[in-house]
Amino acid sequence: MKIGIIGAGRLGICFALLCEKAGYDVLVSDINSEYINNLNNKKIITNEPEVENLLINSKNLVATTDNKKVIEECDLIYTLVATPSLSDGSYDVSSIWDVVKELKKYLEESTNTKAQKYFVVGSTTNPGDCSSFQEYLLPSVDVMYSPEFIAQGSIIKDLENADMVLLGTGPQQSDIMVEQIKELYQKIQKNSVKFYSMSTMSAEITKIAVNCFLTTKISYANMLGDVLTKSGSGSEVDHVLSAIGADTRVGSKYLSYGLGYGGPCLPRDNLAFAHFVDSLGMEYNLGYVTDGFNKEHASTVADFWATQNKENKPFFFEYISYKKGTDIITESQQYQLCLDLLEKGFKTYVLDDPMVTPQVSDFLNEKYGENVVFVDSESNIKEDYIKVKL
Repeated sequence: MKIGIIGAGRLGICFALLCEKAGYDVLVSDINSEYINNLNNKKIITNEPEVENLLINSKNLVATTDNKKVIEECDLIYTLVATPSLSDGSYDVSSIWDVVKELKKYLEESTNTKAQKYFVVGSTTNPGDCSSFQEYLLPSVDVMYSPEFIAQGSIIKDLENADMVLLGTGPQQSDIMVEQIKELYQKIQKNSVKFYSMSTMSAEITKIAVNCFLTTKISYANMLGDVLTKSGSGSEVDHVLSAIGADTRVGSKYLSYGLGYGGPCLPRDNLAFAHFVDSLGMEYNLGYVTDGFNKEHASTVADFWATQNKENKPFFFEYISYKKGTDIITESQQYQLCLDLLEKGFKTYVLDDPMVTPQVSDFLNEKYGENVVFVDSESNIKEDYIKVKL
């Protein structure tokens, strides 16, 4: 079985390389011709661990800018194109529709009337989108939904150690292909994995509901931490949360006090779930409340650090990306804290990062001038400062 992957971005190339490592022939496509040429020459610029090594050692991975080539040569086709958030919280799935229409056009023009394609959507979608794709592509394509539960900065590790594999299928899904997909994931996994098969609609809801729950859990821990701190028990926050997490009904994962949730997944999945609930006419505002608290907590954190700085010393940030080791500042709570402290008039030092600094330096220098200093090393700071521990 030859696997095609349309959308060879951060997640797409990681998934492709693991499929290749598992023994499959893999053909990936992306619109960036320079990026594709580099992939074919086994070159990639990334801070994702293991990716460069996997690419160098790959033998059966080919990259192209031609989606049609992927559709034509592969029976199992994944799409992992971007689905950015819209202003109402829902996902813009226009890039997936572009792929769907290309697939439809190929089938209409193909001389092989018996061609059967299996199309797996790995991008995050709105509940009901995959049903629309399926209706459009009938009868020659089976549409499935199989999103990944990963975090930037540990994509390979997360793909290899998944807690579960979610597979949304249609009512007429091929049992043979479902088993082949399960076999694919089993080969990728380092440990045994649990499969959860359900309708595409239920799978789409499950994907965003998982992250909505995590944002709620993170916010609960931060709320409790704020309460304990305000009540004079701030030194025991970790101990209290450890005790609560010891209850197996609660669990310790994502139950710690600190910055709010951020990054490219949790905030937008939370709002997407809230938007979907709204579309059903249900006034369940948990998602919006969690989002509001997350913003309020960011202000609380900034006030905390400001009150710790009685002598008006500069602050030092080791990183301002949403997670250490990544180059992503989308919904970064670290970056927001940096901005909040600058707004309060504090000078800040930021450790220079060649993949992060260019994204923010012009804006920060223009707005805050000499109050922002990028340094190559913490040792280059020649005055007393406070290191922001995140």
